[in-house]
Amino acid sequence: MLKQVLQKYGLDFSKLIIEPFGSGLINNTWKVDQPDNGASYILQRINHQVFKSPSDIAHNVRLIGDHLKEHHPEYLFIRNETTTEGEDLLFFEEGGYFRLAPFVKGSHTVDVVQTPHQAFEAARQFGRFAYLLEDFPVDKLRITIPDFHNLSLRYRQFLESVATGNRSRIDQAHASVAWLKEQDYIVRRFDAMKQNPDFRLRVTHHDTKISNVLFDSNDRGLCVIDLDTVMPGYFTSDVGDMMRTCLPPVSEEEQDFSKIGVRDEYYKAIVLGYQEGMGNGLSPAEKAAFFDAGCYLIYMQALRFLADHLNNDRYYGAKYEGHNFVRGQNQIVLLRRLLEKETLLRNIK
Repeated sequence: MLKQVLQKYGLDFSKLIIEPFGSGLINNTWKVDQPDNGASYILQRINHQVFKSPSDIAHNVRLIGDHLKEHHPEYLFIRNETTTEGEDLLFFEEGGYFRLAPFVKGSHTVDVVQTPHQAFEAARQFGRFAYLLEDFPVDKLRITIPDFHNLSLRYRQFLESVATGNRSRIDQAHASVAWLKEQDYIVRRFDAMKQNPDFRLRVTHHDTKISNVLFDSNDRGLCVIDLDTVMPGYFTSDVGDMMRTCLPPVSEEEQDFSKIGVRDEYYKAIVLGYQEGMGNGLSPAEKAAFFDAGCYLIYMQALRFLADHLNNDRYYGAKYEGHNFVRGQNQIVLLRRLLEKETLLRNIK
C-alpha cells in the first residue's frame, strides 16, 4: 500500500528508506528518506474512525496555509505535498486516507515536557499560531470532531452514565462521582465564558500536547504541527490542554497518586509563553482566565474517563480492569492539586 501511495507523489519506492516515526496514538506515521537527493518526508495514514471526514482536515489546512502564506509568509507552515495530479489528500479503498508533508531538517519533537523552558516555548508557539490567524474568517473552518471540548456536553454525558451505566461500577465510584458533581460550578463558569463577548471565538489548535510543537537544536520553538483538530474555539482550550499535560510530573496513566502535583514554574511558563505569543491579542477578561482554562480541561477529562468506566470502557477501551477508573481518579487528584493553589496561581500574570 505504501508503494502505491508514494508513487502517486512521483517517488521511486525502490530508492526510499521508510520507517515508523513518532509516538502518536491516532494516526499511523512514517518517515520517508530519499538518499539520492537528501529529501525527507512525513507520511501519515489518517484514522478515519476518529476523524470521520479527513477531507475537512485537508480543507482547513489548505485555507490556513493560504492565509499564512499571503499575510505572514515568514511563518514556518508545513504544507502537505501534492501528488502528480495536484491532490493533497489521497484515498485508497483498501488503505484509507494518506498525506505527505516535508520533514523539517534539524527539527525535533518532545514527547514529555522536561523543562519550564520547553513549556514556555511550546505555549509561545501555540499563542503565536492563534495570533497570526486573528484576522482569519473562523467560520470558514470545518468541524473535524464535533463538540471536542464542549464541557457542558461532557458533563451531561457524565450524568447520563451515572444514571444508566454499570451499577456495580457506579457504586464503586460513588465518592468520585459525588466529588465531580460538587464541582459543577466549573461547568457554569464555562457556560458564562461562552456568553461573554470578551472571549473571542478564534482559530484554536485543540491538541496542545508538547509533541505537537517542532523545536530546533537549542529547544527553541519553530512552529506547531498536527492540525487535525484545528477548529473554531476559545483560547482556554489550548491553554487548558497544555496545563493538563504539562503541570504534573507524571501522566494520566500514573497509578501512584502521591506523585501527582502542580508545578508552579511550569504554570508560569505556560502563562507567560502564551501571552508572549499572543502579543496584544487577549482581552483583559481572557488574561484573567488562565487558571480557569486549566480547570476546564482537567475537569472535562476526569468526567470523560469516569463516564467511560461507568459505560464499560466502550470509548477509550481498557488495558486492565478499572483502567479508566484509575485515569479518572488521576485527573481528579490533579484538579484537586490545582484548586488548592488557586490563590497563588491566579496572581501569576
